Amino acid sequence: MGFIDLIEITAAIIALLIAIIGHEIMHGWVAYKYGDMTAKNSGRLSINPLIHIDPFGSILVPLMTYFIPMLMGADSGFLFGWAKPVPIHTNTVIRNGGYNAAMQVSLAGIVYNLFLATFSSVILLSMSQPTEADSIVYVFGYIFILKLLLINVILAVFNLLPIPGFDGAHFISYFTLKYKIYAVAEFFTKAEPYGMIVIIIILVTPLKIPLVMWPIQTVLNLLVG
Repeated sequence: MGFIDLIEITAAIIALLIAIIGHEIMHGWVAYKYGDMTAKNSGRLSINPLIHIDPFGSILVPLMTYFIPMLMGADSGFLFGWAKPVPIHTNTVIRNGGYNAAMQVSLAGIVYNLFLATFSSVILLSMSQPTEADSIVYVFGYIFILKLLLINVILAVFNLLPIPGFDGAHFISYFTLKYKIYAVAEFFTKAEPYGMIVIIIILVTPLKIPLVMWPIQTVLNLLVG
């Protein structure tokens, strides 16, 4: 492993933590705005990464999605993962703000990721690609901004998918409950224990191309051309 590889991995890890921890904090923060004190009282609105890291979603899954493709001959995989879900008392949110508030809580993390991706793209477009004459600080900064852009786009796309247990499914559930279409919400509730299986199927089969890779590339084209 070369020095540039080490810089790239370090930058990617920091970018991933910023993306997934902020994603969860935003869920809790919007819920807090609607009177749900659960996340705040449990200390989960803190930016301390240690209280947000999930051993499986924050460590094992990112390692698998990044390094396994490299072992199979690809240049590298992409980092995907999640932080420990922030506790939210949805009934309190709905009582104070209705299903619209619950939908806002569901989308809060995605909005955060899209904001960071857009912010990163603006910075990236103002930077030139590093050369051998550039300092290590500049090289690290460029790679970090690039990883921040990519990771946040990946997280936004994944969470928009209607996968049971993920934000897209939660949004659809509350949207259908608002209009009294109870069967859809019941389906997602019953299917939630199988959400991880769905994720694995998407990641290891050609389904990831139309469901993940094409949307990711579309968003990246919109942001940086």
